[in-house]
Amino acid sequence: MGAGVDITLSTPGQTSSNEYGWSRPVTTDEHAERFVLLRPLLFTIVYEILGSATESDDVLQDSYLRWSQVDLATVRDTRSYLARLVTRQALNALRASARRREDYVGPWLPEPLLLDENDPSADVVLAESVSMAMLVLLETLTPDERAVFVLREVFGFDYDEIAAAVGKSVPTVHQVAHRAREHVQARRRRFQPLDARKAAQITEQFMTATATGDMAGLLTLLAPHIVWTADSGGKATAARHPVVGAQNVADLLMRLFRTSRQMAALHIRMANCNSAPAVVAHIGDRPQGVLLIEAIDGMITNFYVIRNPDKLVAMTVPRQISR
Repeated sequence: MGAGVDITLSTPGQTSSNEYGWSRPVTTDEHAERFVLLRPLLFTIVYEILGSATESDDVLQDSYLRWSQVDLATVRDTRSYLARLVTRQALNALRASARRREDYVGPWLPEPLLLDENDPSADVVLAESVSMAMLVLLETLTPDERAVFVLREVFGFDYDEIAAAVGKSVPTVHQVAHRAREHVQARRRRFQPLDARKAAQITEQFMTATATGDMAGLLTLLAPHIVWTADSGGKATAARHPVVGAQNVADLLMRLFRTSRQMAALHIRMANCNSAPAVVAHIGDRPQGVLLIEAIDGMITNFYVIRNPDKLVAMTVPRQISR
């Protein structure tokens, strides 16, 4: 059923009514079947609220334990019920982690999300919603604003459903949604991100330039005010502050790739992370770092680099997302 979710619990004594009104026993299999069917959706909701795949697994584990005790005869809409359940747990987790983020060493970035390489990313809204740029933007919202925005703008839940999930009145949720929407729109890039094919093409050109030491070719790909942001949590070597400017970022890249070529055990491969091409460095089976590229209007505008080993644990298993 996916990482970290145990579906072996029993729920003795429950009954549910079928379409004819007859009572019948409710088995754990039925709880598990409904949960498994919606797991990609539930995982995506929680990941977009938390920005962490490993914490999302924990939330889903706890949510399933609660779900397994629910009398299914009382559940009118499984999708809405489970979305409400996981949102509440995700908000609890987000508020609990606020202090840890305040004490974090260096920039904090969301945890990279490894997706199936064959994922076509045909759902543009879904692809943008899990992009590193959007997740970084969502970090500027309050927990309630983030949950309301995700549930409404990405997943299209009704306001009354969202109100039940976040424990607010419907009028309050309308206000929160409006405030969050304005906040996000004000900070979104003026230009739309590149489509998947163009992003892959720029990534390939970038890899060629860095592999061959082509500084001039690299500079043609970088926006003048490009920003390099690295997240190490103080547990790996990385810049503690963002690096800004095409020449500064290009110099940094050339040094890094020159060093990587001298490390025989280090292997670099491409992967689909957060619905975009990403560069992943490995030693053996263990990922050492992930570099995600944001390209807008034909130029690379941001590099997001995750070096914190705690945030690379989930990079070994591709995830399924859905809305």
